[in-house]
Amino acid sequence: MISRLLGQMVLLVLAVNVAASLIPSARADTPGRPVRIVALGDSLTAGFGLGPGEALPVVLERLLKAAGTSVEIQNAGVSGDTTGGGLARLDWAVPDGIEAVIVALGANDMLTGQDIGRAERNLDAILGRLKARNISILLAGMRASRSLGDDYANAFDRIYPTLAQKHGVLLYPFLLEGVVLDPKLNQQDGIHPTAEGVRRIAERMLPSVVQLVALATARTVGTAR
Repeated sequence: MISRLLGQMVLLVLAVNVAASLIPSARADTPGRPVRIVALGDSLTAGFGLGPGEALPVVLERLLKAAGTSVEIQNAGVSGDTTGGGLARLDWAVPDGIEAVIVALGANDMLTGQDIGRAERNLDAILGRLKARNISILLAGMRASRSLGDDYANAFDRIYPTLAQKHGVLLYPFLLEGVVLDPKLNQQDGIHPTAEGVRRIAERMLPSVVQLVALATARTVGTAR
């Protein structure tokens, strides 16, 4: 009886070990490879008026690495870009192999008073195309200036939470939270953050980007299975 029980235990241990060996570890295809992220945006992403190493994607990557998270964030910010421009360049701005994208577009649509419906359709298309490629997404929202009128501003502000809910993606409600309208944290134009302003934005965004990395990693593991 005892020998039979011991035999069963040995078989059970062997079965567990075999099963465990068949389950891929996170990023098992290339151990240690960083999560590859693209920051798709405008001048707020590109780092307008800032020095080397001061743009938002660079600062975010530095903070994540300091926290022990292995990432590579490509800066796909283009000064003056709109949601339409981001959609037009989406395929080459987000090449194959990218696992996550931070979408931070819409500020220039708002500043130039472009049609809200068009901006929403452009962002909707961007999110849909990225999801179709199995890419994890963090949508960074923008808020309209009240000088454009309450109707325009309220309608514009609703774009981001509406689309985030529709597509089931992460939402960082307002890219410039804690920095907008603070002269100490903005350049002379009153629009673009200083290096210190970018640092504060990055620190506020960091928990959301950590979530994004976790989603991208989990999606990679799920695909491998």
